Amino acid sequence: MFSTTPDALAEILQRSGIAPYRATQVLSWVYRRGIVDPTAMTNVPRELRDVLASELAPPALEVASIARSHDGTRKFAFRLADGEVIESVLIPDRHRLTLCVSSQVGCAMGCGFCATAQLGLRRHLAPDEIVAQVMLARRHLADDPLGIGHLTNLVFMGMGEPLHNLENVIAAIGILTAPWGVGISPRRITVSTVGLVPQMRELLARTHVNLAVSLSATTEESRRALMPVTRKYSLQELLDACRELPVPRRRRITFEYVMLAGENDGDDDARRLVRLLHGIRSKVNLICFNAFPGAAYEGTAAERRERFQRLLLEHGVNATIRDSRGPDIAAACGQLAAQAVES
Repeated sequence: MFSTTPDALAEILQRSGIAPYRATQVLSWVYRRGIVDPTAMTNVPRELRDVLASELAPPALEVASIARSHDGTRKFAFRLADGEVIESVLIPDRHRLTLCVSSQVGCAMGCGFCATAQLGLRRHLAPDEIVAQVMLARRHLADDPLGIGHLTNLVFMGMGEPLHNLENVIAAIGILTAPWGVGISPRRITVSTVGLVPQMRELLARTHVNLAVSLSATTEESRRALMPVTRKYSLQELLDACRELPVPRRRRITFEYVMLAGENDGDDDARRLVRLLHGIRSKVNLICFNAFPGAAYEGTAAERRERFQRLLLEHGVNATIRDSRGPDIAAACGQLAAQAVES
């Protein structure tokens, strides 16, 4: 249901002898109102409702549980048709309401600071499974504590490496940004990657979304230990690619830097990071490490994080310390591990 496009639906309707223009009418119900039950589409004829009921698949996932944090964050556990479970996180923050979505069941990248990596890759998500996370989360905005009432931002920073599932992620972005679809501005969507260089180029060539790159180290050796992808795409190759990417004017590449005590948080690391980012239109998000069972690292103390940030700022690097949201429900960055819990 949530991967339907105007052309595909028009073809279905035409085969059934129904005027193709009805496709736009139906998609407005599906993507703008979130109505997938044909019987609830009150301004379409009964014949069309019957066709939709027989031809269109039901939503690809269902809400298994919702966990609520004391800070307003909500974590959705979604059960897929094959029984697998993925997680998405709804994050309120002043005038923004951001949904963090997953792109895979598990992940193959093996990053040492991420709980999802412990699952390994189970499978890719299909476009409708990605879009459905947005559609189902939107149904739970009525009790939004900020009173915003609608999603303002979307980030592909949940379970999985989005660019490892590139085609399905791009297809989902097409539906999420289309005027006939969900209608989210591409400027409000950010896709995060561990640094799959060819796919980064492909993403920016085919979409207008923002790019975030997980960096988390300032030397080849340390990044290789933290992020096995460095064995294929070196730190230098990654940064050279970032310098060449066609990033639109007035936009920047976000570099995510998970701070690990004694591993990557020294003054020398900060100074190296300044040098590494020279010539790249960028900003740095310093991310608190969020512990999970079996983790081999500890997070950097607040005082050291602040000093690291100051060193970056003093050398002209735009750097922000990102607060952890939802750690009490294992919803913070790096904690998603596909566990359905009681609502």
